Amino acid sequence: MNDRPRLTLSGIVLESPDARELAGFYRRLLGWEVEHDEPDWVKLAAPDGGPGLSFQTETDYVRPVWPADAGHQQMMVHLDILVDDLDAAVEHAVAAGAVVAEHQPLKDVRVCLDSAGHPFCLFLPGA
Repeated sequence: MNDRPRLTLSGIVLESPDARELAGFYRRLLGWEVEHDEPDWVKLAAPDGGPGLSFQTETDYVRPVWPADAGHQQMMVHLDILVDDLDAAVEHAVAAGAVVAEHQPLKDVRVCLDSAGHPFCLFLPGA
């Protein structure tokens, strides 16, 4: 018998100085629709019904440093985004407002930074 209660991951929350601005970036990047919109909280719905992506305004937000550097704000989480064409995905991400990180640790992965400085990885199958 399993006594563990049912737990379902319903979403991931990223903090930023402006929830709506960061949600707008990911809406452009992923093409997901806004499910909930308040001044300091926005949720995007995954089109396949999976966990959504939410954004919360944090007035004391400190931009993370990539790659990690002692004494600076560390990355707490990052998103991995599977793509079928790495070059086209990077071009699309930049057009949406991303910056390609200078440090690229793997050949078939591109680390980009969203508008609040959160790293995210675009990667090919098998990478």
